[in-house]
Amino acid sequence: MVRWLRFKYDQSVGFGILEGNRIKVFEGDMFDGPNPMGITLDLEEVEISIPCVPGKMLALWNNFYALAKKLGMDTPPEPLYWVKTDGCYLGHGEKILKPASYDGKVVFEGELGIVIGSICRGISEEQAAAQIFGYTCINDVTAVEIVNRDDTFPAWTRAKSFDTFGVMGPVIATGLNPEDLIVRTLLTKPGTTEVQERQNYPVSDMVFLPSAIVSMISQDVTLFPGDVICCGTSIGVGSMRPGTKIEVSIDGIGTLSNFYEENE
Repeated sequence: MVRWLRFKYDQSVGFGILEGNRIKVFEGDMFDGPNPMGITLDLEEVEISIPCVPGKMLALWNNFYALAKKLGMDTPPEPLYWVKTDGCYLGHGEKILKPASYDGKVVFEGELGIVIGSICRGISEEQAAAQIFGYTCINDVTAVEIVNRDDTFPAWTRAKSFDTFGVMGPVIATGLNPEDLIVRTLLTKPGTTEVQERQNYPVSDMVFLPSAIVSMISQDVTLFPGDVICCGTSIGVGSMRPGTKIEVSIDGIGTLSNFYEENE
């Protein structure tokens, strides 16, 4: 397993492999033959950035059997997804901001994220497994009351794409078997130190597992290196108040930690 990390250091952005608390720095293209520079940095010396810069981020709905059962819904015959626009990306440790134009409920959604490693166009499920570069943690933040505000048009893209609502990181981990992974979401409410576990669910409960997701979406749109697909969430989604700390943890990847704050 390798964990790739992007970081800010000395007024520039770099990337490398995280080994313990040290970063082995690389140059070139993370997805196409990167070269080691012979330099290492201490993790405490850098500011962690988003682990890649996606050309697009796609996010799935109704992709877990447990949540579909709870909501009384049938599972879909194909992935249901929307686009989170590229202005919403946010990394580990950065602040999720309450939208200035919206005063309703904002919810967290802890998820597994797929990071594409090479061009995928009309590929099979067997081919898709080799085109997945790795996996990251996702918090698919949603201004949930906007979705059905207009009866004629479910506004998923707007609800999902406010600035800072596409949270991912802290690393991209390669060499993982996604069916072995557990997604946990922990909340610390404002003004407290009590950590509450709000989500704890197995990736193996997905309706469409990662290779199937990539294959089926690639029949519709071409996926490029660095694109991210959020696999959907399961039971336990809830709302946040400003000052809430949200942590999405997946063994082998790590913990994506952010605070939700007022937009000043």
